Amino acid sequence: MTTPSTTASATRTASASGSGAEQAKLSLGSRIAARAGGGVMRVFLVLVGLFWLMPTIGLLLSSLRSGDEIAATGWWKVFTAPSQLTFDNYSRLLDNSTITHSLLSTVMITVPATVLVVVIGSLAGYAFAWMDFPGRDWWFLLVVGLLVVPVQVALIPVSKLFGEIGIFETTFGVILFHTAFGLPFAIFLLRNFFAEIPRELLEAARLDGAGEIRLFTRVVMPLGGPAIASLGIFQFLWVWNDMLVALIFADSDSPPITVALQQQVRQFGNNIDVLAPGAFVSMVIPLAVFFAFQRQFVSGVMAGAVK
Repeated sequence: MTTPSTTASATRTASASGSGAEQAKLSLGSRIAARAGGGVMRVFLVLVGLFWLMPTIGLLLSSLRSGDEIAATGWWKVFTAPSQLTFDNYSRLLDNSTITHSLLSTVMITVPATVLVVVIGSLAGYAFAWMDFPGRDWWFLLVVGLLVVPVQVALIPVSKLFGEIGIFETTFGVILFHTAFGLPFAIFLLRNFFAEIPRELLEAARLDGAGEIRLFTRVVMPLGGPAIASLGIFQFLWVWNDMLVALIFADSDSPPITVALQQQVRQFGNNIDVLAPGAFVSMVIPLAVFFAFQRQFVSGVMAGAVK
């Protein structure tokens, strides 16, 4: 004779068995979907990476071909005729004093402009985050407001100012312009990053006798390494690839690489054997900087996303 308790127990057992089978089925399906999804995602990311690198690969292969071959066929022709590859273009590039001097000028502009923005931005970011002074919030709002000021608005007035003080068409003038327009973003980024540092950590350092300078150099700077590296990469890429500011403010006798390449196109329209290797060298240096600091860049971008 079946009792109600027996029936309920059997029902629970059957339900549990069905639920367990369903969970096992879902678990197996989830595992298959996860594995398939992971494989598809890897293939997709590889394809995206190759697509992103294709212009760089094409420029590299073009820089290793003669001017006549570049004009006659596309760069993919080297896969069927690898004998086209040669380093003669780079030999001619090194003999081109305009290009070599422009690379040196670009380095002399980019490195100081990046270092100044990182150093001044770090000091100002720390001050806005952890130091009390009159009007701190209002000054920070002013800095944030400067983010919306486009570079084009300042070209004419800054040109007049630089002309009056004698730094127009000088390397120092270009560095000063890039530093001034890079500081608002630097201060905004680093202030928000430094503000996430636990207050207890700073108070413990102060109890140990650390002053503001020691606190900044020994505690804040090491913790802010990812954000500082991200800022340095952004500033370096922006200054290195800039052409508008360099075209207006740089010395015409020693222009940066972007202006030098543009002048080569204007003066010698058929010297692709010099332009191709010059453009590749101009591109590969910022790429090398980015890949060298990509781990710090990703850490800086993701900082604060997960508590």
